[in-house]
Amino acid sequence: MASVFGHAALAGAMGAALPSRLRRRGVIATGMLCSMMPDLDVISFNLGIPYHGFWGHRGMTHSILFGAGFGLMMMLIFHFREEIKDKAILGFYYIVCTVSHGVLDGMTTGGMGIAYFSPFDDGRYFLPYRMIQVSPLGISRFFNKWGLEVLKSEFVWIGIPSLIFIGLAIGVRKLR
Repeated sequence: MASVFGHAALAGAMGAALPSRLRRRGVIATGMLCSMMPDLDVISFNLGIPYHGFWGHRGMTHSILFGAGFGLMMMLIFHFREEIKDKAILGFYYIVCTVSHGVLDGMTTGGMGIAYFSPFDDGRYFLPYRMIQVSPLGISRFFNKWGLEVLKSEFVWIGIPSLIFIGLAIGVRKLR
């Protein structure tokens, strides 16, 4: 998996493209939360659920369907009073943030693949380009040489593109 830092960085960068009236700290923080939520499935290890199981790591919670459902749920919980146009934009943002988790994980160098199409397809897939160093599971295993390699990899493959995206979003806003 990519680390929580990489997932949050991408969601934060995508938040830069939101209209100014919606580009609020709480909205972007919720987008970051959405981007990290699929990894709650790591509790499956403590419950005896196998990695390759439906509810195992990188299973159902990493699917496109889960991303859509979770993103919509977050929009409904936090923005039920917004105008319909703003609800649509925020719902789309939260969905993209949640689904981006599986996209990043599908570009990592390890694991068993992502169940993008769960529950309709049990297959686990990677994306054609797997350049992000896979992050160790667990906080205690992250703070060592492996974790440093993950952060370096994520800076190159997530951080720099995120900064470029933010710059483009700011540039487009200034042109308007």
